[in-house]
Amino acid sequence: MTTRRSSRRHRAGRLLAELQRDLRPVARPNVLVLIWRWRYELALLIGFSAVIILVRHLSSWRTLAEIAVAIATLAILPEARLWMLAHARCVITTHRVRTGCAQAWIHSRHGKLPIILLARPRLCGERVYIWCRAGTCLEDFESASDILRSACWAHDVHVTASSRYSHIVILDVIR
Repeated sequence: MTTRRSSRRHRAGRLLAELQRDLRPVARPNVLVLIWRWRYELALLIGFSAVIILVRHLSSWRTLAEIAVAIATLAILPEARLWMLAHARCVITTHRVRTGCAQAWIHSRHGKLPIILLARPRLCGERVYIWCRAGTCLEDFESASDILRSACWAHDVHVTASSRYSHIVILDVIR
């Protein structure tokens, strides 16, 4: 008799925990999290600002010519263009995965989203490494694969666990 009662309590506690997690909104990120999430865009902004400052202070034609040659090289060479596009897609994919996690309610009880460590280009798309906080797991990503696929504008999404670390989820976004 006591086992039936304790299993009911356990099931009720689990249901209440899931309900609490599902009803909790996603927490607002602090400044350090925002800097981490927007690190590539901030690096581009700082880089462009540095180039503008260099051009203004040096104001030489040689500096302008070097910048023009660098931009022309990236625009003309197909390998460089493909490399830039692949890495730009990685940056976009990290933002889309984060949005998909928020929409699929993949977050901890405190409303914290999983941490996207990095994204790398693959031949058929991107590979995203995600750090699961306490309260999130691989099964959350597997159950939300349709939402993540839609959020990433992908053909398919494959979810696997890291062979070395149990809290790392690997998300293959197939284009």
